[in-house]
Amino acid sequence: MVNKAVRTALERLWKDRCSIFIREEVTDPVTHLTDSEEKPLLQDQPCKLSFETLTSTNGDEVATAQQVVKLFLSPDVKVPAGCKIIVTRPNDVERTFTYSRSGEPGVFSNHQEIMLEPFRGWA
Repeated sequence: MVNKAVRTALERLWKDRCSIFIREEVTDPVTHLTDSEEKPLLQDQPCKLSFETLTSTNGDEVATAQQVVKLFLSPDVKVPAGCKIIVTRPNDVERTFTYSRSGEPGVFSNHQEIMLEPFRGWA
């Protein structure tokens, strides 16, 4: 059961904002050529971007570090695989991060968690 008060309180803590873009095929009516175009799916959505650093040694003398990035978002938002996600963090110096969704989101009653990877361009 979704508790609206809990969700509202949780989303109030999210200071980051995200915009989600998808890539759609567009056909030119004159030439009938098909091309793809980036279109906004959602803009200025409250969210929370979380960073975690994992360190592993795998038996080597040199440890490797990997960063795991997770996006916390309303469970009502459907984020398709392969989309472009731009997160803006409004601190003293505003920062912008660009990612794409990797894997299936973990959807809970009051939020969802989406694992992200750096956006390297449209596939």
